[in-house]
Amino acid sequence: MKKILISFFLIISLSAYSEEKKTTFNIESFNKAQSDGKIVVVSSWIKYCTSCASQMKVLNNAKSEFDNIEYFAFNVRNKEIAELFNVQYQTTMLIFKNNEEIYRSIGETSKDLIYKAIRSSI
Repeated sequence: MKKILISFFLIISLSAYSEEKKTTFNIESFNKAQSDGKIVVVSSWIKYCTSCASQMKVLNNAKSEFDNIEYFAFNVRNKEIAELFNVQYQTTMLIFKNNEEIYRSIGETSKDLIYKAIRSSI
């Protein structure tokens, strides 16, 4: 019985992380944000990835704390988007400024380091 309860809670907690993830990237919005002079942050995720959910929470908070930032996320299994950015791993974060990639990290979930990267792009 104990194993069943543990499994149940594990599945519930993983589902909670997966519900936060959705693809918000589309090329038209990405190009418009860049042409509007915004800092663009793009992150990749995959279902049941807890580090992806952690990174997304930090980035969602950053979006409301920093002006002039546009944030996009995509499932790394979307080959078209992954190839566009040469992304091979989940929890990859890219920052673009003036139509140029200026920052890339893999697996970064620390609020301090993510915010430092964003601040350095402003």
